[in-house]
Amino acid sequence: MPAVVLRGVSKRFYFYEHRTSSLREWFIRRVLRRPIHVGRAAFTLHDVDLTVGRGEAVALLGRNGSGKSTVLRLIAGIYQTSSGTVRTEGRITAVIELGAGFHPELTGAENIALYAAVLGLTRRELAEHYEEIVEFAAIPDLPDTPLKYYSSGMEARLAFSVAVCLQPDILLLDEVLAVGDQAFRERCLQRLRQYHARGGTLVLVSHELEQLRELCTRAVWLDQGRILMDGPIDMVLERYREQE
Repeated sequence: MPAVVLRGVSKRFYFYEHRTSSLREWFIRRVLRRPIHVGRAAFTLHDVDLTVGRGEAVALLGRNGSGKSTVLRLIAGIYQTSSGTVRTEGRITAVIELGAGFHPELTGAENIALYAAVLGLTRRELAEHYEEIVEFAAIPDLPDTPLKYYSSGMEARLAFSVAVCLQPDILLLDEVLAVGDQAFRERCLQRLRQYHARGGTLVLVSHELEQLRELCTRAVWLDQGRILMDGPIDMVLERYREQE
């Protein structure tokens, strides 16, 4: 059974030129039989078919706006499809935005618990991984310092440490490989290699092409919401660089 299957998936967003904002306006427009909202639809994805096998490491390539992040959000269940189906097998951890759910007034330890809950960890699982998370983040005085005193780099390191110390069946990462200094980035890459070697399924979005080559065996090139190419990472990267 594949880890991820998308069949005929399209995603449509609406951009509103006018939105009724008051009860009086709503009443007038109803009486005059005018549209309550005036908008236009724009497609981000068109009839995407994608299968990711268990234990695969797949890179999503493409320019900004090509639909890469939308694919991740659909797999994670953050977005619902406009048409088509998405099926996943196993537990998913999606790191779409580092630090989503953090609170600046809480300490590092409290934010670890908060972020772990956002990612779906139980208290028991957090207790099992807590020391590993603290050690991996390598931030002095992490447990007792309020987050508002962290630098943006320290905050990103803390968020990524929580995510990579989990053991989901499917790990989705969106542009989060450039966190911290060079030494910490290498530790992150090494942890992702270990995760994949243990059989984890990895789907990555990044513009760091050499990192994608190192971590992934397959690439899917998206262009204007459609799959332009799907194949071995080296072959797809070569064609992608020629076009860019």
